[in-house]
Amino acid sequence: METISRISSMLEAARDLTIEAAQSAGSSRSLRSQSSSRNTSSAQIKKLLDSRNDRDILDGLRKVISLMYQSESCLQYFSAVVKNAANSNIEVKKLVYIYLLHQAEAEPDLALLSINAIQKSLTDSNPQVRVMALRTMSGIRVPVISQIVSLAIKRGVGDMSPHVRKAAALAIPKCYRLDPNTLPQLTGYLLTLLGDSQYFVVGPAVSAFLDVCPDQLDLIHKHYRSLVKKLVDMDEWGQLATLRLLTVYARKCFPRKTRKVKKTEERGFYDEDENAPANGAINGDETGEEVQVLDPDLELFLRGCRPLLQSRTSAVIVSIARCYLYLGTPDYLESAIGPLVALLRCPQDIQYIALYNIVAVALEAPQPFAKYASHFFVHAIDPPHIWRLKLEVLTLLFPHLGIHLRGIILSELEHFSNATDPDLVRESVRAIGRCAQSDARTSTHCLRLLLSQISSVDENVVSESLTVIRHLIQQDPDAHKQTVTRLAASLDTTASSGARASIIWLVGEYAAADLETNIAPDVLRILAKSFPDESEEVKQQIVLLAAKVYLHHLLQNPPPETEELKEESKPQPESTVKNEWAETTKEDEVSEAPEQSLPDKQPEDDRITLLWKYILLLTRYDTSYDLRDRARMYRGLLSDRKNTQLASLLLLAPKPVPHAPSPSETRKDLLIGTSTLVVGPDSGIHGLTGYEPLPDWVPAGQEPDSALRDAGLMMESSVERATGMTAGQRLDKAVKDHEISVASGTAQARQSGVAGPSGSQPGGQKSLNDWLDEEEEEEEEEEEEEEEEEESGSTEYETDSDEETDSDEEEEEESDEDTSAHQELLKK
Repeated sequence: METISRISSMLEAARDLTIEAAQSAGSSRSLRSQSSSRNTSSAQIKKLLDSRNDRDILDGLRKVISLMYQSESCLQYFSAVVKNAANSNIEVKKLVYIYLLHQAEAEPDLALLSINAIQKSLTDSNPQVRVMALRTMSGIRVPVISQIVSLAIKRGVGDMSPHVRKAAALAIPKCYRLDPNTLPQLTGYLLTLLGDSQYFVVGPAVSAFLDVCPDQLDLIHKHYRSLVKKLVDMDEWGQLATLRLLTVYARKCFPRKTRKVKKTEERGFYDEDENAPANGAINGDETGEEVQVLDPDLELFLRGCRPLLQSRTSAVIVSIARCYLYLGTPDYLESAIGPLVALLRCPQDIQYIALYNIVAVALEAPQPFAKYASHFFVHAIDPPHIWRLKLEVLTLLFPHLGIHLRGIILSELEHFSNATDPDLVRESVRAIGRCAQSDARTSTHCLRLLLSQISSVDENVVSESLTVIRHLIQQDPDAHKQTVTRLAASLDTTASSGARASIIWLVGEYAAADLETNIAPDVLRILAKSFPDESEEVKQQIVLLAAKVYLHHLLQNPPPETEELKEESKPQPESTVKNEWAETTKEDEVSEAPEQSLPDKQPEDDRITLLWKYILLLTRYDTSYDLRDRARMYRGLLSDRKNTQLASLLLLAPKPVPHAPSPSETRKDLLIGTSTLVVGPDSGIHGLTGYEPLPDWVPAGQEPDSALRDAGLMMESSVERATGMTAGQRLDKAVKDHEISVASGTAQARQSGVAGPSGSQPGGQKSLNDWLDEEEEEEEEEEEEEEEEEESGSTEYETDSDEETDSDEEEEEESDEDTSAHQELLKK
């Protein structure tokens, strides 16, 4: 046993040494080949290309390809490379075709010399060679050969190999770009390829259809159901193209139908009368809701998409979510939410795209994401572009969650609002505000969290918190009177100019009109002391506060002259008018007297008026012309008491309640699963190049007839019966048909009472005597055959010519038998 273990250990050591030596030899060989390709002159490369040895030609082609991928000019080798296109070696053909695809556009005249050789390769017995030839011919971007490429595609469409047909489907868009006039021919080829029985041919055909003629949906009617059936077996690229095509097809061919369904309401426990209305229902009224009714073909497509939710490709899952969102019912959409959320476990680049699509879906239907809320919590390793979208998703889901999850989310946001990252702090505070606006039950708690941030050292946090607080106060001013008072008290400790300006605006808007607890004049008196030291933003709000306070003072204390003016405005009789005219003439005479004779009896200004004049005096000598203009406008507006109504319309008009939308609200109408959704507003008005919005639902009554799809199903079943079976299936079918024919023959023989060929009974069961008789007959036949052979061997009078004629006749008989057998197989 020890010797065996020693031998095995020695063998393992020798194997390791051999592997290391092979690796070192391979690396040194690659280095030598790289250095030799760099040091090899063009004359040596041409010599290798002109050699008759395939090994030398391969070596020369490898050097040319390596130089080509190093961005060096290789046009000098064009003629030497092209003449090897007729080489029978497949490796040489591959390298020649690669060179042609990259360099043919630079030398179109020389590239035409290789067309004949490529056309000969289209008839090669090896399907791989035919695929390469078709791919190369369609990739040579020379418009002169467009008709030749079209003929090559026609030959590829009818090829027996499905790989060649796939190459023909991929070549159709290239031919269309070469010459758009070939569209009618290419449409016919597409019609044939869309009905192919191989799923990996149909996928490229759908991609070619979307590139060449996406609006000709008439070609899809008869292939619709076969496309749905083959969708699961296609590769990822074919699935994406087919999903995009069928989504547009469903919008243009299936109208959106709804019907009303009675709501199932629970009946009270003590309601014994079965005819009594349910709780909440009124006699004679039917409560119902509209439910979408799916077309059978549309439902077939939606059911066929469900297995694709297990795909490894994220783009396929997003495409399925798009189909269910824009075509299906909420039940279908809910089944796609789990796989969509599972994309968050992918790398960050896929997470980023998945989150944008999740946000777009959550803006339309946030309820299905409620049970996955914990997947959107921010992690410490998340980059900014990830946690921004996660916070947005949490705020969208916030009103649809339970009390426990809402509390956890607010705790998380409070924690992030105290972080060191200013961007995270700002977004967290804004998220708290969006949560408070979306759910009135938690607005008090959110307001408490925001008020605690006012004393923060960070000015960004304070300004953002006050902005959100202002929005909350504007939603319900009567419920936040104490909040305004508390904010006014914090002016002594608030140093941020933006925060001070927001607080002053809130005081003037919601505290100046309250007669009982009017803190606005006191706040204005305190601010007037530090007016010269304030920033321009704060000064503007102080002037606005002073104007509002003075306007409220004028409205609350109307002058007595207004009552006399009202009495004068009333109609009076003529006698009183004459008396008044006489009195006015006397007053005019008195008014003509010098002004010094009038007594100086001007009432003293009250404190608010004096404060208003003091603020105007301060702004009169301010350095900001904007501030001086504002103050001059307010002074002219409030100088005449007749303008109080106009001033109240300008200064005290009710403000609209602000609403902080979600950051992705502008992307709400963009189609999910597209690059334009990720790029957003930066993509322009119409999105990126190639972006097309989803068409509207076709109106009811204008959709195409469903019999078109039924005709396609009949054609598909006939094709499957004819050519859709494999050779083994056809052989099994032939055997079954033969057995059925034999059984039918025996049944007819039994009915007629005739025995079988072996003399068996009509019942079909042989007795022991029958078996013995058959064995005796076989032995007698064998003895007769042996005697005949002996007699034929004893005759020696036959000549050579007779033997030759006999042999020729036998050969002819054998050939006739072979041809007849071949014809029978073809018929089967």
